[in-house]
Amino acid sequence: MASVVDICNLALAHIGDDATVSSIDPPEGSAQAEHCKRFYAIARDTMLQMHNWNFASKRISLAQVTNPITEWLYAYAAPSDMSVAVSILASDAGDDYSARFVPTDTPFFPPVVAAGQYTPQPYSIEVDILGNKVIYTNQESAVLRYQALVVDPTKFDALFVLSLSWHLASMLAGPVIKGDAGSAEAKRCIQMMAGYLQAAKQSDSNQRNIRVEHVVSWTSGR
Repeated sequence: MASVVDICNLALAHIGDDATVSSIDPPEGSAQAEHCKRFYAIARDTMLQMHNWNFASKRISLAQVTNPITEWLYAYAAPSDMSVAVSILASDAGDDYSARFVPTDTPFFPPVVAAGQYTPQPYSIEVDILGNKVIYTNQESAVLRYQALVVDPTKFDALFVLSLSWHLASMLAGPVIKGDAGSAEAKRCIQMMAGYLQAAKQSDSNQRNIRVEHVVSWTSGR
């Protein structure tokens, strides 16, 4: 299990910096620690948004709030730890992975069942006048499946840690190395990150035992 400091030191090693840091919150005083403090959170958060990671996947029954608009039937408070919303489901839906299409002529989109399975419901996320994220949908008693903003690095998979360290290294290369050499090193780190990220996504997806069902267009209306 890696710590934040471990990930930062991996990133520094990737760009050939012999220095190590012992703390970035607060920074220990070195330039490397200051740079890691500056870039670590954005590197982590953007990595979390690049894939629906199993370790960050959550499902929660939403709390209804006052709905000030007419375009949607219901309004719900977004979870405070939400990074990316994945889907809105009915409270008794088993999953939202089956790709099924059910045509409808209604102006709204009520709960739809196709071949015995619920399909994800349309939704919109906006910010209210108080700055709070609100999820609008036509689904009553809605359940949200979402990606949480995971800040505890001990929850990360090993391949995610490697991908994140290379992502962070690409951000550190410019400030640490500087000039054309820093730019070239940043590009190399991005390429390395892309390779590890692909492997991390594949490994993560292989841990799901889900059979995705498809309905071809010429049978969707049956």
